[in-house]
Amino acid sequence: MTKKLLALVLALSMAMAMLLAGCTSQQNPGSNPPEQTKSGEQTQAPADNTADPAPAGTGSVYWLNFKPEADAALQQIAKDYTAETGVPVKVVTAASGNYSPTLTAEMDKSGAPTLFVVGNAAGVQTWKDYCYDLKGTKIFNELSTDSFNLLDETGKVCSIGYCYESFGIIVNKALLEQAGHSLDEIKDFASLKTVVEDIHARAAELGFDAFTSSGLDDSSSWRFSGHLANMPLYYQSRDAGGWTECPPTLTTDYLDNYKMIWDLYINNSATAPSALATAGLDAEAEFGTGKAVFYQNGTWEYANLVTSDETGYHMNPDDLAMIPIYCGVDGEDKAGLCSGTENCWAVNAKASQEDIDATIDFMTWLVTSEKGTKVMAQEFGPIPYKGAAATENVFFNDANEYMNAGNYTVEWAFNYTPNVDDWRAALVQALVQYCAGGSWDNVVTAFQAGWATQYQAANG
Repeated sequence: MTKKLLALVLALSMAMAMLLAGCTSQQNPGSNPPEQTKSGEQTQAPADNTADPAPAGTGSVYWLNFKPEADAALQQIAKDYTAETGVPVKVVTAASGNYSPTLTAEMDKSGAPTLFVVGNAAGVQTWKDYCYDLKGTKIFNELSTDSFNLLDETGKVCSIGYCYESFGIIVNKALLEQAGHSLDEIKDFASLKTVVEDIHARAAELGFDAFTSSGLDDSSSWRFSGHLANMPLYYQSRDAGGWTECPPTLTTDYLDNYKMIWDLYINNSATAPSALATAGLDAEAEFGTGKAVFYQNGTWEYANLVTSDETGYHMNPDDLAMIPIYCGVDGEDKAGLCSGTENCWAVNAKASQEDIDATIDFMTWLVTSEKGTKVMAQEFGPIPYKGAAATENVFFNDANEYMNAGNYTVEWAFNYTPNVDDWRAALVQALVQYCAGGSWDNVVTAFQAGWATQYQAANG
């Protein structure tokens, strides 16, 4: 296969991933879906902070940056690092949507990037020969989780995550305490169910309910056909040793768990299940105005709830937390948040050893030094490293706390969904039917048989 064709494969793969999820930027493949992304993105041509040639034996760094909105900060941090260490660092930022062709072009040049992004399984297959094995390196040893590492078929660690996003159940702790409960009570599905059902039973007395509405119109359904459906998908993937490509079929394992948490949502809300297909429900407003204690969503919601003049909620950050989506799986008391990324660093194995060492030193400085971790937090949000700086976003800090405590990360298995829009649409329709009094069997069929149908449609 030619390099151009390989690049095309990678570009198409990354484009599909962009439909699924992102790390606070629409350019980022594999993070939150387009409908969740609230912020815009600057498009720009590659920018370059030129540096003098590296002194003999010291090595140098060339970072081909994936995120245009971070360019200015990275240009400055590169200069700061050079001033501090004497090691030249060059940052080139690919224009929005053009990372794959830019990477291919730059790798064909002398002085190719020493630090670049390989963010998914397709990328590993294309660039694995260019990926230095990061296992056991200084930067690898600073990781707080291995959940975002990408390996090739030999077990080589080709790339490691440098930022991520998370989703779970957002909690208004002030309302929870007003209802006579605390976060310490909630450790698994059984304890969550006890608290939720108690609050719902006393909703009229309390003046608020347990869950926000679980709307199944297009503005909200992705939370349940994508994010909530990730629970059975993740546990099936885990049982299989971790998917590295889309499986052609699914089992019905963990669909009872999916039903348990879905029933908890829809039966403990102010909105009747039969009304969930109606457009106009606004779960964010319900939560932001104190009408519910629990709200399934992600880290990207923080600004809307706390600092947004547009929404006007201005909730107290001290009143907010994010907990895992508990669904009754054995051992889930050790679960963390649902977290994922396709923003993963790779080091060029074809660079000189001096440049490889210099690049790993630079990466390590970014995730351990006060200046480096501050910039990483500001530009990328949370980073999966032991020395990560705290961010203002308490949901990110909650995610890091679960990781640092050794809880397992519920990875984003929904990224493997075949014909994602069609599969989700059928699942949503089945959920609508169920909420109107239909059989759960329709949901099982849409989930399992629908997956096989869409796999065949996508792969022949």
